[in-house]
Amino acid sequence: MSTHRLPRGHALLLFSVVVLAWGLSYPITKLTVESISPLWTVALRSLVAAVVLLGLLWAQGNLIVPRRGDLPVILGVTLPHLVAFSTLTAIGIQFVPAGRAIVLAYTTPLWVIPTARLLLGEPVRKRHLLGGGVALTGLVVMFNPAAFDWSDQLSLLGNGLLLLAAACWAISIVYVRAHKWVSTPFQLVFWEVLLAAVLVSFLALLVDGIPRIEWTVPLCLLLLYGGVCTTALASWAMTMVNRSLPATTTSLGLLATPVVGTLSSAFTLGEPLSITLMSAMALIIGGIALGTVTRSRA
Repeated sequence: MSTHRLPRGHALLLFSVVVLAWGLSYPITKLTVESISPLWTVALRSLVAAVVLLGLLWAQGNLIVPRRGDLPVILGVTLPHLVAFSTLTAIGIQFVPAGRAIVLAYTTPLWVIPTARLLLGEPVRKRHLLGGGVALTGLVVMFNPAAFDWSDQLSLLGNGLLLLAAACWAISIVYVRAHKWVSTPFQLVFWEVLLAAVLVSFLALLVDGIPRIEWTVPLCLLLLYGGVCTTALASWAMTMVNRSLPATTTSLGLLATPVVGTLSSAFTLGEPLSITLMSAMALIIGGIALGTVTRSRA
């Protein structure tokens, strides 16, 4: 697994594997938190990923000790993304259908626009405003204030946590964009995942205590998928894809993830594909595409 650029066809194939892995992760997480608390789910998944990444980096000769200049970005990825986003998503998905959860979680690019404007001074253009308006319309359609059960406190909590998770990921994305890199992103992934495993394990001990887990083969497979496919290998694969494909291609391609997640949730969990959900998903994904993908020049 070298880090050179891949041929376009190979990169696109690898990219499709990442989208599939991330899309399937939501029904997988939904099933996992039925047996393990959300905090311990994230902690164990991060621990599995750390072990896999350690072996992967060691085999490639990319295992390093982080330098002082690497510490800010390690914290900038670990705290808002690997800890906050992962934990809030795992908690929120208990009270929200997995298909709906992945659409809300992937509103992240929508929150990147105002955050980048506020923290980095990046300009807000007409296409940003247009895309944001379309995506927000999708959120209104999804929630449908007239039909939403505002008395369902758990549903409100779950939806709110998922939107907050998306905002946390946006903060991480904006910081990574501004960071002056010393080591490569992939060389730091192991340390980010390891730190996340330690922090979330400590938090899980405080909140849930020592876990009493009834280990079964299906549960072990769910955790292995979350740690190996969703976190470890997807991190390596996205590094390869980002080196091999234009940013516009990856931005558009990632918008397929909620589609995969929604469809896989429908097939694996039996969640209904309502017209409201599909319409809202189309508006949100379309709005994000309008607002985040740079228009190509002739």
